Amino acid sequence: MQPVSLALFWHQHQPYYPDDVSGTNLMPWVRLHGTKDYYGMALHIKEIPEFRCTINLVPSLLMQLQGYTERDGSDRHLDVSRIPADGMSENDLEYLVDNFFTANVDTMIRPLTRYFELYMKRGFGVDSAEQAVRRFTERDIRDLQVLSNLTWMHPLAFEYDSDLKDFRDKNQSWTEDEKNWLLDKQLEILRQVIPLHKELADGGQVELTTTPFYHPILPLLWDKRSARQAMPGCSLPKNLEPYRDDLKVHLKRAIDFHTELFGEPPVGMWPSEGSVSQDIISSIAEVGISWIATDEEILAESTAGWISRDPHGHMRHPEMLYRPWRVDDGSHQLQIVFRDHAMSDLIGFHYQRSDPAHAASDLIGRVHGIGRAVEGNSGGRPALVSIILDGENCWEYYPDGGVQFLRRLYTDCVRDQNIQPVRMMDYLNEHPATDRITHLYAGSWISHNFAIWIGHHEDNTAWDHLHRTREFLKQAEAEGAVTAETIQKAWDEIYIAEGSDWYWWFGDDHSSSQDGLFDELFRQHLQNVYTLLGVPFPQTLLHPITRAERRAIHTQPDGFLSVRVDGRLTYFEWINAGHYVSGNERGTMTLVSESLVREIYFGFDADMLMIRLDTSKSAREDLSNVDEIRIGFLEPASTHIRVTGLDSGEPTAKLYRSNRAVNKAEIPVAVDQIVELTVRFADLKCKPDDPIHMYVEAFSDEQSLDRAPREGTLEIVTPSPDFEMIMWQA
Repeated sequence: MQPVSLALFWHQHQPYYPDDVSGTNLMPWVRLHGTKDYYGMALHIKEIPEFRCTINLVPSLLMQLQGYTERDGSDRHLDVSRIPADGMSENDLEYLVDNFFTANVDTMIRPLTRYFELYMKRGFGVDSAEQAVRRFTERDIRDLQVLSNLTWMHPLAFEYDSDLKDFRDKNQSWTEDEKNWLLDKQLEILRQVIPLHKELADGGQVELTTTPFYHPILPLLWDKRSARQAMPGCSLPKNLEPYRDDLKVHLKRAIDFHTELFGEPPVGMWPSEGSVSQDIISSIAEVGISWIATDEEILAESTAGWISRDPHGHMRHPEMLYRPWRVDDGSHQLQIVFRDHAMSDLIGFHYQRSDPAHAASDLIGRVHGIGRAVEGNSGGRPALVSIILDGENCWEYYPDGGVQFLRRLYTDCVRDQNIQPVRMMDYLNEHPATDRITHLYAGSWISHNFAIWIGHHEDNTAWDHLHRTREFLKQAEAEGAVTAETIQKAWDEIYIAEGSDWYWWFGDDHSSSQDGLFDELFRQHLQNVYTLLGVPFPQTLLHPITRAERRAIHTQPDGFLSVRVDGRLTYFEWINAGHYVSGNERGTMTLVSESLVREIYFGFDADMLMIRLDTSKSAREDLSNVDEIRIGFLEPASTHIRVTGLDSGEPTAKLYRSNRAVNKAEIPVAVDQIVELTVRFADLKCKPDDPIHMYVEAFSDEQSLDRAPREGTLEIVTPSPDFEMIMWQA
């Protein structure tokens, strides 16, 4: 078999958080991801000199890194970290206890015993920040300042720096001098990020690519109506004027900035959110870019479904996906590659719950399978498997930050005679595209549309706010009453507000605890245009765009249940149950593939916990290839239920505590239209008012196929005997 060319492509991005007019920065994510993911991902590649891949560095991220390392930049989180623990104001203390636990609890807080102790002391969901701070001693405050920064250090940093490892191993009771040492170390690591990437590029291991400067959705800047190709009936903003000059500014500035920083211009580009259209091809080619990438669904739509997946996920004409294509616009031409979104999602969402060696082996096995599938139909060229995904957010959900998985994957890839890791440009130089797309479909990497960024009334409101501010700036520029320097600063605020990230959090697509802050930052950038020009901004820019409160991922039971465990769909048995619908709990990332477990119902009577699982059709049919369903509990700790024999007609369920079977526990279970089971609270060792935090996971061949919820848990409280009376009174 001809070796398969594996093109791993990591996209590193943050929106532009600083408010350059006021000199404030409310978000710490460039700094924290800098010491963790941007640093660690580069170190992983450097460890394996034979490995090749591509890294996309967004200019708005690089500019902020320089702000910390060259311009003494800071952020609210860092400012509060620096304050002596015995000198904090009440406002700073409340900010501390509300914002210094913003990390994945299972993988970034719980493993640091002192951090988890402080997390439990905080009492989220029980006490307000004002109430919680009264429990925190001076030692607690300083330890929290340290741990909130320490957990965002990449695991490799502790391997390479024995002083940093010794610092972490102290576990608690750090001094002010030690805390400041850590913050200095943080800056030292940040200073290595850009030079380390340049070193990898200069050495030929990595191709560095770019994205339009502030990460805008290019097709929407060109023509907002392009959204209607995929969404014919979608609502659009009132103002539909194109911003084509802005599009060209984002492109040119990205190329110039990248060239200045790394010594040569990029030849490849990840258009923001993989968003493409036929209209933007010439503009991208004109700035010197020769290839771009997007999602496989864009190829499917551009070929009228000829190259697409069947309902079982099998690719029709796979040899046509795993190769580059050409797209022309007049005299301009680009090569374009399409990501395998199923394999990209495996890394982003699934392998975190698998044994690292097994996960790496599984991915390599899939690459081999693609090689066999296209062999003989590739026209003599090696198959190009493009795995493209966010290179920062997924690793905080891996137990070890992804270290074992990436080490094993990179090492095994360079040792495998049937796989050749490649930089994208090297493959395209050697095997340029010969197949041509006649008209590139307008869409993004998410569901081949622009629904996340336009169409919802919140998105459209934001676009209209942007338009009115932009029109005001154009008029001020035409009148010539303000200096060119001030006008340029005002245009920078417009370009920042055109970034995709603000619109990501508007609407009902994604949500996080910081929705309101993103809303505030977007409006602040528009307010800054007026402030710079010495004019009061419109009062409408003071009104939040985001209307909805943060969505809970599930409802709560509101009455006792009476369930007959038969696997039959009986609606009234579950009418009082809590309910979860599978979705994207991880606000910073979106999973494209569908969930195996679609819905979970859960509730209880006075003695038993009751759980129901729904799949897309019949559970017995849909789960026929599943070896085991596992109900995992974080509370009560070290407890899980394993359901096997899912397609046998006689499934069994067993309770395990600390990986030992609790043989006396009887768990009725049935699998037919749905999965139903019950377990006694006494067997779970749950008393009234004890918390229950659970999740559902499907396994086959010891590989995790799906988890619901994908992040976090379903959280309920064991009912007291008078639960129904309380609910009736409420």
